[in-house]
Amino acid sequence: MQAVKRILVVIEPAQNEQVALKRASLIAGFIESELHLLVCENREDYTPLLQDLAEQLSASGIRCDFSQSWHSGLTETINRAVVREGCGLVIKQHRPDSALRKALLTPEDWKLLRYCPAPVLMVKNSESWIKGSVLAAIDLGSHDDQHHILHDTIVSHAADITEMVGGQLHLISAHPAPMLSSADPTFQLRESIAASYEEAAGEYTGKYGINADRVHIDEGPADTLIPHVARKIGASVTVIGTVGRKGIAGALIGNTAEVVLDQLDTDVLVLKPDDTLAHLESLLEK
Repeated sequence: MQAVKRILVVIEPAQNEQVALKRASLIAGFIESELHLLVCENREDYTPLLQDLAEQLSASGIRCDFSQSWHSGLTETINRAVVREGCGLVIKQHRPDSALRKALLTPEDWKLLRYCPAPVLMVKNSESWIKGSVLAAIDLGSHDDQHHILHDTIVSHAADITEMVGGQLHLISAHPAPMLSSADPTFQLRESIAASYEEAAGEYTGKYGINADRVHIDEGPADTLIPHVARKIGASVTVIGTVGRKGIAGALIGNTAEVVLDQLDTDVLVLKPDDTLAHLESLLEK
């Protein structure tokens, strides 16, 4: 996270409290990054609001600029601004859609998680992160290079946030139920599955000093286990990953980030591997 030099903050003029901006100010103050405030709107000029917010930020020592634009949709507008302004992180307030609307249309925030060429922090509320718990969600059952890089990125970002807020870092991974028909004996017994996941977790517990009581490895679907543990530890933010724009088999890839987004009470930081982000950025530039 220390490498992020510019952060795009989605400003919602109708909201009295800009919770995304509050989060962005905390992060910018810690990593000394600039903010770019964006209003996605073409029906009314919000320059006075943006100028006022920018002046407040400047007075607190945070460098900031702003723009207002609209390109066919919210996600398209944000993505174009990310590339245009050279932003390495997007921060946006999340409000869940109704079940009926989800059944008919893909939620806009889901689209942003899939197609944004930068990591996305979805802010749920204005509660302080300071001294809070940070939950890093990874899939210790996936061993390919792309997942390994993604896991490193997730835990590294979670550790940066933990240091920033003076909190506690937790690690979570869901493992599958035992299958007697599995060709691999490891996956025939619950105990051996858990042991293999705990062994894989050692790479991160040792590097980041995560105590055993802050490692949560259990059987079950990730989209159920992650919210359960997040509530149990009172997490302030959950860091999760996705390796592609569409569903791919695996516990923490594809649409899991989208599913847990509405179930989590915490803020949610969603990351992708660098090659996926580069591909999305190249598509936008065409």
